[in-house]
Amino acid sequence: MAHLICPVDDIKPGRALRVKIEDHAIAIAKAKDGKVYAIDDKCSHGEISLSEGFVDNDSIECWAHGAKFSLATGEALTLPAFEPVAVYEVFVEDGNIYLEYEPA
Repeated sequence: MAHLICPVDDIKPGRALRVKIEDHAIAIAKAKDGKVYAIDDKCSHGEISLSEGFVDNDSIECWAHGAKFSLATGEALTLPAFEPVAVYEVFVEDGNIYLEYEPA
């Protein structure tokens, strides 16, 4: 199911936005190159919101302990995290960001 998130221009490059679908928090990140990604908004190392972290072109870094995750795959790229986080399909259509997410 596609969920309308916001206009693509509402998120600046290098930033992320926390959204909740039912009780599930997801970070919608806009890479510095303008590509949009969706990733679980919880670091696998701790209960830290990734949407408050630092976004590069292909990764997001947890602000608390510095663990980096691939925005494309959710793979943990640096310690202290070693477990991946889930990623979701996201697309831009008519200037709006949509997230493909089906609550369990």
